[in-house]
Parts: sequence; C-alpha cells; structure tokens
Amino acid sequence: MEIKSTNIQGCYILEPVICRDARGVFMETFHKKKLETLLGGPLEFVQDNQSVSNRNVLRGLHFQKGEHAQAKLGRVVRGRALDVVVDLREKSKSFREVFTIELSEYNNLQLFIPRGLAHGFLALEDQTVFSYKCDAYYYPGSESGIIYNDPELAIDWGIPDSELIISEKDRRLQYLKELFP
Repeated sequence: MEIKSTNIQGCYILEPVICRDARGVFMETFHKKKLETLLGGPLEFVQDNQSVSNRNVLRGLHFQKGEHAQAKLGRVVRGRALDVVVDLREKSKSFREVFTIELSEYNNLQLFIPRGLAHGFLALEDQTVFSYKCDAYYYPGSESGIIYNDPELAIDWGIPDSELIISEKDRRLQYLKELFP
C-alpha cells in the first residue's frame, strides 16, 4: 500500500497494491499495523458505515464534536465521489484548509481522515456506494457541520448549485465563522 500526505496535517491518501490475473482482482483495503505505524499510535475502528447516493447528491460537511470526534477511513466501492475535508483543529498548521480528492471504484483510493475534520462528498455517478470506518461511535448530541457553500472555504463542487441534491438538514448547517469566530 502506498501512502501519500495531503495539505492537511494527519490526513492521508492510501493507494492499495492491486493484483490482477485471470480470476479477477485482489487488493488489501485495510492493514491495521501499517496504519498505526503511519499514525504513530493505536487505532481501533468500531463502526462501519455505508451510503448509496445518486448523482449530484451532496452529503456534508459533517463532524462530531468533542469527545465523540471520529477518525474515518473512507472509500468508494461503486461509482465516483468528490471527497472533501476541512481541518477544524484550531492548533493545527492546516486549520481551516480544504482538501479534495476523487475517490472511485476505478482508482481504488482511500482517504484517512483524522479526528477534528469536517467531511463531505458529492456523488458523481448514480448508485455511488461510499463506505467508511469510524474509530468512535456516532453520537447524535455531538453532530455538527459546516454549510457546503461557505464562501470562506470556496469549495468547487464542480457543478452548478441548482443541480445539487442536498438534505434540508444539510442546507441549515452553519458557516465556519459561526463555529470558529
């Protein structure tokens, strides 16, 4: 597995080695010891989540606050998605920075997202399956988020706003300056 840094401290792209032969394809999608070595400490995933989204569905930008913050390891099993993370760790060198990457069934890339980052994605194909592991359980009382079109973040989602399919809950999320004045 090849591991690459991003502009956000502690956020990594994982590219698996893919073995192809007459039978098909094999790849290792998770290796705890390799990831723990990279992170310099223990990591225990406790929950796996999966969503299926049609083209132009935008989910996010979500995060869990405080003691319920979650590190995630995400990948697209089917389809394609524009994956977006924002560093919300006030003491981080990359505080308020944005990182985007296309994850897909075609490139097999994964993204490790440390605790303290907001996360969202835009499905680029119908029936895009996004799967991710979390190192903490979901806790409704700690959920929060940043509005997808926050001008401070200036995220280019690649399609006109009018074509985005967004839940009412996500349309009511706050601006970054409201959360971190």
